[in-house]
Amino acid sequence: MRRERFNFGLDRFSGLYLWVVFIAVFGIWIPGLFLSMSTVHLIASTQAVSAIIALAVLIPMVCGQFDLSVGANANLTGMIAIVVQLKYGWSLAPTLLLSLAIGLLVGLVNGLIVVRLNVNSFIATLGMGSVLAAFTLIVTNSQEEAVPASTAWNNMTQYKVFGFQVIIYYLIALALIAWWVLERTPAGRYMRAAGGNPEAARLSGIRINRLSWWSLIASGGLAGFAGILYTSLTGPSLTFGPSLLLPGFAAVFLGSTQFQPGRFNVWGTMLAIFVLATGVEGLQLVSGAVWIGDLFNGIALIVAVALAANRRGKPLLRRRRRPGSSIVDADGGEDHVQDAAQVGREA
Repeated sequence: MRRERFNFGLDRFSGLYLWVVFIAVFGIWIPGLFLSMSTVHLIASTQAVSAIIALAVLIPMVCGQFDLSVGANANLTGMIAIVVQLKYGWSLAPTLLLSLAIGLLVGLVNGLIVVRLNVNSFIATLGMGSVLAAFTLIVTNSQEEAVPASTAWNNMTQYKVFGFQVIIYYLIALALIAWWVLERTPAGRYMRAAGGNPEAARLSGIRINRLSWWSLIASGGLAGFAGILYTSLTGPSLTFGPSLLLPGFAAVFLGSTQFQPGRFNVWGTMLAIFVLATGVEGLQLVSGAVWIGDLFNGIALIVAVALAANRRGKPLLRRRRRPGSSIVDADGGEDHVQDAAQVGREA
């Protein structure tokens, strides 16, 4: 009889152990700076935007698609929210509606290009990101705008509830909604089946094109909302969008090794965001170097993809294109085949 070894949950909870290590190391190294509520509040508020971007990355990836335009989308929608308030005197409600509509429109166009024009999502959204960056410069006339003198605009993210800025509660609500949709609804199972084994999903009667389109629309809406929150929290910037992209992808891939190894999942992604942020914050407090974040997140992305690929036992990003389809086939594992079989029975 084979005896199973107890591994303390390292196969699913290694991120939690790493988080404890970061807190212990920096807590001993720089206790006065690191072990303070101001650091906790800073990480919570600043990383809320990155975590929402990570959700925007996660949803299409569950469906087998990439969205590399989320950073540029956030940048454009955030700056439009600033411009319409300063130059046209718009109030908060129409500003939010316009900016969110633009974010959703970007996702809609991404879906059109990927599904209808049969362009690989990696290429389509990479090109869209460049287009949106150009539109951002056009809208702002290549100049950073001032901060709107609106109490409602500032309170939208900076108002405190139980000591934390309200932006963290937006993240919690969005994460719960995303988790519920992906894990507790037929639509979520269809998306996982489509992303894991598109051919099996198609034969089961799942409309994978429609799912991919909706996932990109949801990604665009989340990215637009993240851009609004960023400019409300920290002020306008012409270049903040690209800085959100790398941490988002690193968190999604690293999160796929947590809680549900081999599957992109919401809570693994949320854990990864704050583990990486804790490491970056600690290193920056120790060294004061501004380049620490880029270096740390870049290494984390490489390691996360390697770990995720190792979980599946094969290259994670290898794809086979099915002739005549706009959807790329992933090298799905047993979980995805089972998902496809289950949703086939439901359909």
